[in-house]
Amino acid sequence: MSRILLYTYKKETKRIPFSYQQYRSIQEAAAAAEGLDIREFLKMEQQIEAVTRDKKAVRNYRDNYFRELGFSKITLEPKTSE
Repeated sequence: MSRILLYTYKKETKRIPFSYQQYRSIQEAAAAAEGLDIREFLKMEQQIEAVTRDKKAVRNYRDNYFRELGFSKITLEPKTSE
């Protein structure tokens, strides 16, 4: 079941369908929607995950990287009860 991904890229808010079957993370989906190549980021993220147990370090690296790319908000739209 897909969800709706909300993200703001260069001050423009967008909505796209999102599924964990297609993307590993919401950040990866947002970057793909904007046509950004994040292969080097993904390699570095895996290296950080391999050398630290601190999940906060990985999250901080990810957040800072995407902020530098121009993303100010990346989140899933809340589920609606139907």
